[in-house]
Amino acid sequence: MQLRYSFRVYPSVSQRAFLARSFGCARVVFNDALRVRDDARAAGLPFVTSAELSRRLTASKKTPERAWLGEVSSVILQQSLRDLDTAYRNFFDGIKGKRPKTGAPRFKSRRDSRQAIRFTANAGWRITGGGKLRLPKIGDVRVKWSRSLPSVPSTVTVVKDAAGRYFASFVVETDPAADLERMPEADATVGIDLGLTHFAVMSDGRKIDSPKFLRRAEKKLKKAQQALGRKVKGSKNRDKARVKVARAHGRVVDARREFHHRLSTELIRENQAVAVEDLAVKGLARTRLAKSVHDAGWSAFVTMLEYKAARYGRAFHRIGRFEPTSQVCSNCGAKDGPKPLNVREWMCGACGTVLDRDVNAAVNVAKAAGLAVSACGAQVRPVLVPAQRGEAGTHPEPRPTTAGQTGIALL
Repeated sequence: MQLRYSFRVYPSVSQRAFLARSFGCARVVFNDALRVRDDARAAGLPFVTSAELSRRLTASKKTPERAWLGEVSSVILQQSLRDLDTAYRNFFDGIKGKRPKTGAPRFKSRRDSRQAIRFTANAGWRITGGGKLRLPKIGDVRVKWSRSLPSVPSTVTVVKDAAGRYFASFVVETDPAADLERMPEADATVGIDLGLTHFAVMSDGRKIDSPKFLRRAEKKLKKAQQALGRKVKGSKNRDKARVKVARAHGRVVDARREFHHRLSTELIRENQAVAVEDLAVKGLARTRLAKSVHDAGWSAFVTMLEYKAARYGRAFHRIGRFEPTSQVCSNCGAKDGPKPLNVREWMCGACGTVLDRDVNAAVNVAKAAGLAVSACGAQVRPVLVPAQRGEAGTHPEPRPTTAGQTGIALL
């Protein structure tokens, strides 16, 4: 299994300047190659192959207009062409229904919030004995190691985010047998109902409060964004204010990711099987709850659960979003119809059991996945049985092409 490990790096002033040049060269190669394919499509010509793009890249480096491409490692330029191939493949697979739809490849800009270059093994990069990352034509970069790598990495990607921070992202191969030994089998199973008031409610009755990282940071974010709005466009002070806003958002993102990692690891460690509901996050993000939905980050959390379950030999189940988990009594199975969101506790009309809405839904999620979960975890309260009653019947828009993206005809 391939895993990605990311670490913070601290390049020197001269190294940051060379990294900026490398980001720019990779961006120019990507844009020139995309323009060649767009022009071929507009002219009715065949799709330009990757081999042809690579030949044109080599030829363009010998021209005065693109001679500066030779100042950086050739590997990152070739990897930029591979990134374009991946973007096209994802676009075509989305059209064919093989994966979720994505937009067509777009031109990159120096103003994009994320800049990245990738080095493969043949680039000659390595980790020195002193724990630094040696990159070709850049030098030894200091790395803050938070943990050790399980094996020798195959590639490293250097990333600069909107807040001006640099990261080194390593791709490594792991041994599944070693991962299984680190996390022995567990006896418990759990169904999870994700929400906003409580981030996660378990089928055993446990409730995890929603941290609401974005809501708690809104006051500081508002102050930083107001300061940004007062700065003159194009000024140095505006650039400094923009970085402050990006850093504030970065702290929110980091805290949310840490929370997701800790909770997902805990659930995978304690349970042999985990079941969640396939939520329509894109649809919910278009409602008045959009900010809270984005703040919760359900999709990222479920993705962590899925890959950690595969890594440690756990069973992961994702039930359909149209399963009536909030309408069915987990005690007797009777369907009691839809209920408004303000109804947090309800009584089953068939058996008279008083049910907690969220815990009952979590139990039904587990049952729908075929897990052996008892309804006693739904916090039921038996009451007098009344007379029987009948049943109540999101891709970002492509960004416009920026000025200065006209390349040469060779690439």
